[in-house]
Amino acid sequence: MANHPSAEKRARTSRRRAIRNSAALSKMRTAVKKVRGAKDKAEAASDLRKTAKLLDQFAAKGLIHKNNAANQKSKLTRLVNAMK
Repeated sequence: MANHPSAEKRARTSRRRAIRNSAALSKMRTAVKKVRGAKDKAEAASDLRKTAKLLDQFAAKGLIHKNNAANQKSKLTRLVNAMK
């Protein structure tokens, strides 16, 4: 348990941020699954644009590393391009 007021505030802040980050990462995983589960190429391409934007936003905020975002976008793009 925190003993100083600043430590108590830090604990509250950390809890709030952890919840926010958890929700954002869940949103990201759901978006990636949506692209992977798309039935046709047009739908997948549309979802890919939204997912790529989301990945870039999370990388800019520091939620994920920028190389992680780039790798995921690359893999998803290759998957969509390979669709018929």
